[in-house]
Amino acid sequence: MLIKINGEEIDVADASTIQDVIDETNAPYTPGSIVCLIKGKKELEKNINKYKIKTNQGSIIIQLDESEEAKPLVDVWKKQYEEFVDLDIRWSTPTEVAIGPIVTDLEPTSDEFKYYEGDVVLSLSSFSNESTHLIMLKANTTNVYSVPPYNKGIFARVIGGRKTLEKLTDDDKVIGIEPIIERSTTTDTASVSDLSTVLEEGNELYTYISFNIDEDSPVCVEHLFSLIKDGRIKVSFDSESFIGFYDLEGIDKPKEDTTQRTRGTITVRNDGVGVGRLYVYRENRVLTPNHTTVGNVVTGMEIIDIAKENDFITVKAEQQRLMLLNKTQSEATEILTAAGVEHLIDGLVDDDAIIVEQEPKHTIDILREGHVITKSIKKEEICTIKFVENAPRSVKYFKFLSGLLENPVGKIKVHFAVPGMHIVIFEGDKKLAKGLVPENNPIDKVIRGQIGITNMASKSAGLIGVRFEDNVEFGPTAENFEATNIIGDITSDYESLEKLKEGVVVYVTESNHES
Repeated sequence: MLIKINGEEIDVADASTIQDVIDETNAPYTPGSIVCLIKGKKELEKNINKYKIKTNQGSIIIQLDESEEAKPLVDVWKKQYEEFVDLDIRWSTPTEVAIGPIVTDLEPTSDEFKYYEGDVVLSLSSFSNESTHLIMLKANTTNVYSVPPYNKGIFARVIGGRKTLEKLTDDDKVIGIEPIIERSTTTDTASVSDLSTVLEEGNELYTYISFNIDEDSPVCVEHLFSLIKDGRIKVSFDSESFIGFYDLEGIDKPKEDTTQRTRGTITVRNDGVGVGRLYVYRENRVLTPNHTTVGNVVTGMEIIDIAKENDFITVKAEQQRLMLLNKTQSEATEILTAAGVEHLIDGLVDDDAIIVEQEPKHTIDILREGHVITKSIKKEEICTIKFVENAPRSVKYFKFLSGLLENPVGKIKVHFAVPGMHIVIFEGDKKLAKGLVPENNPIDKVIRGQIGITNMASKSAGLIGVRFEDNVEFGPTAENFEATNIIGDITSDYESLEKLKEGVVVYVTESNHES
C-alpha cells in the first residue's frame, strides 16, 4: 500500500505499523516523541480554505466561500484545481482575469448577476461545461457569466495579491496552485505516541521537525540548540497561535535579528516577562523588538500544529550544533573536520583530554570564522554530579549558575576553603537564590560527597558546598539542615577538591549526561 512519511511517498506492506515504517525508512525519531498521523490528502484538504495561485507575475491568494450555497462549487474546485496549473491567462480586461478552460460536470444558467471586486467565479463560457473558466474580478460589474445555479458561481474571494492580479495579461500563465496549510487545517489529524498503530492506504505520517537557523542571531540560535536534549524538545505551553518551550526561561538573551513572525518562525524572547522562552508560531504575528528570530521550521509543521503541553517532539536541525564541551580532543577534531573548520588547541593536547572551553562559543560564529580554539583538562579533573529529582528548583539554580542549563560542561568558583575542615564552599548568586525554598533537606546526616545549596532560611542563600566527611549537624555549606537543600552526589573522585584554594575554577558536568 502507498503511504507518505515525512512528505515522501513509499510502498509498504499491508497492515504495517508506524514502528515498521520508521524502521524500514530509517526516519528520524526519538523514542517517547509524538508523531502526526493524517488519514490522507483528501482528509487534510477538506479543512483547507485558502489557496495560492502562482503565476509568472507573482501569487494570488484566494479564500473559499464556506456557505452551504457555495459548497457544490467548492467541491468542484477542490477536486479539479490542479487542472488549472500550466494554463494560460485566457483573457484580461479592466474588469476581470480569466484562466482556463477545463472540463467540469457543472450546468450553466443564463442569468445576469452583479459581482464585486475580489469575487472568484466558475464560469461556463459559451454555456458549455467543456469551457469552464476561473474568473477573478478586478472591479464591480454586472454580467452574464453562464454560471452554475449555485451562489452566482462565486466560490471564493481574492484576499491577497491584488497587485499581481492587475499585472496579468494573456501573455502570462499559471505555474502552480498550492493549498495553504494553517493550524486549523490539521485539527482533525491525530497526535500518536503508540507506534503499534496500524497504517492504512493513503495515510501520511510525520515523525520529526527540522529547522534552519538565522545566521544573524548567533547567541539566540545557541539558546535554541541548548533546548534540544537527546534529539528532542519538550513542549511547555500550547495555544492557538504558538507553542512554547520554557525550560530555559530566565536566561537573558540579546536582541539580535528581528523579523515578521510568520507561520513556522522560531523566536526567543529577549526582553520582558518570559525572557529566554522559545516560541514556534502556528499563525502569523506582528513584528516585535522583544522577540529575536532564530530560525524557521522547514519540515514537520504538521507536528507543531497538533503538539500539546508536555509532548516531546523529535528535532533535527539543518545545521549541526558545533558544541565541543565534554568531548575529547580527537572527537572534536573529527566533528570540526567534517564541518570544514580548523581545530586549534590551547594547552593540553592529549587526544583523550576533555574539552571544557571553546572560543568562539557559538556555532554561527565558529562557521563564520572558520576555526575554533579549545581548552581541555584531564578527564579525572572534571567534577561529575548525579542530580536528585526531588529538588527541582535547587538543581535548576545550580545548572543556571554554573552554565549547565545551556552547556554540557559548566564551572563554579571556590569561595571558601580551609585545610582540615573537610568542606569547600563555592560562590553563589543572592539575586538568583531568592526563590530557593527548602527542598530535599537532610534528615539524619549529610553523607560525604553530597553537594548542597543554602536555601532562603539563611541570609547566605545561594552558596554551594561539598563535605568530605559525614556530618550529623551541618550541611555541605556549613548551615543547619533546615537551611540546606541537597541537590546531588559527586560521582567522580572528589578528594582533590578538598585541596583547592579560594578563587579556583572547578569544571562540572552531569554524570548521566550523554555527550
